[in-house]
Amino acid sequence: MTQAYDTRRTAVLLVDPYNDFISEGGKLWPRLEPVAKEVGLVDHLRTVIASAREARIQVMFVPHRQWEPGDYDTWAHPNPTQRGIQERHSFARGTWGGEFHPDLQPQAGDIVIHQHWAQSGFANTDLDFQLKQHDISHVVVVGVLANTCIESTSRFAMELGYHVTLVRDATAAFLPEMMHAAHELNGPTFAHAILTTEELVSAFEAART
Repeated sequence: MTQAYDTRRTAVLLVDPYNDFISEGGKLWPRLEPVAKEVGLVDHLRTVIASAREARIQVMFVPHRQWEPGDYDTWAHPNPTQRGIQERHSFARGTWGGEFHPDLQPQAGDIVIHQHWAQSGFANTDLDFQLKQHDISHVVVVGVLANTCIESTSRFAMELGYHVTLVRDATAAFLPEMMHAAHELNGPTFAHAILTTEELVSAFEAART
């Protein structure tokens, strides 16, 4: 698939690159590891972010809420994922698991979005505001999980009028079936492009010339 990007109006949204998700020893890594290793998740995330920076494309970190004591305890309707976080203390603030992967750290010029509580990086955050302030029209959404935060953030982006790109091998999920649903069943209903990392990097390189 051929896709063109204007580097001045494109942003890469890196969703939830926490150690608990994508690093050896992370609380959720054992569930993610088979699919993550099959697709080369971390290597491809490194490649996407490096390519975006080389092309001077805006990088935005879109992190989940870092768990703190008391989170969700008095909520009327916490969802199953939030209940799991409540039990496991995933992404706990002040812990190694709640830090970003060492190879995926914010650099000068990157923007770290306010933390999202559930699955969409837009809900109750400043993501839409930041995109508009930087005159962004196209978003490339990478990170985890393919069938939850990536899909929810991407769907919300489409609803707000952004051009949305998914990257098959720069995301992962707990099961192959979830990846299939994300890219073969659900993704085509809202994404404008579904690429591989290689295809995306080629498009970014073309945008630089």
